[in-house]
Amino acid sequence: MKRVFDILFSACVLLCFLPFGILISLLIVFGSKGGAFYRQVRVGKNGKDFNLLKFRTMRPDSDASGKLTVGMRDPRITQVGFFLRKYKLDEFPQFWNVLVGDMSIVGPRPEVREYVNLYNEEQKRVLLAKPGITDFASLEYFLENEILGASEHPEKTYIEEVMPAKLKLNLKYIDQISLWTDIKIIGQTFMKIFRHKEK
Repeated sequence: MKRVFDILFSACVLLCFLPFGILISLLIVFGSKGGAFYRQVRVGKNGKDFNLLKFRTMRPDSDASGKLTVGMRDPRITQVGFFLRKYKLDEFPQFWNVLVGDMSIVGPRPEVREYVNLYNEEQKRVLLAKPGITDFASLEYFLENEILGASEHPEKTYIEEVMPAKLKLNLKYIDQISLWTDIKIIGQTFMKIFRHKEK
């Protein structure tokens, strides 16, 4: 049932979003050097790697100076990228990841391999579920970039404070996974985005 919901929901979103997606792609391409999309290898269900798809919001080769985004004013972020990140529009291509089966609409956010290698045995349980576009941790850490931007040592803060807290919330989702839980999280995510838009 969850997979059927994922397919129907993601197909509807991609179809409705297509005209905006084309416009966003053009703005990205004409706004800075590089393509419209950004692909990054993330760890999915059962520890299997896959290519996460996003709209590109940073300048080419930005990963060379670190995989964490340090605040919304990270100098690597383009002007168009700032707008896309503010309203979470950069995440929309991930509905394609959902449609092809790499991800689910709701599930633990997929992490890069170097951070997954730091998980303890209990934390590795998050890999039992398909990663998602949103989850409890996404709601709680909606402004994660600002938290890291305010830290003197962003990566240390992420590894020692943010990541363990998010994993605890991910495990909470694993323990109460259901279609109804997914629907509630989706609704709360849209509310978060619209409330943030009003600020």
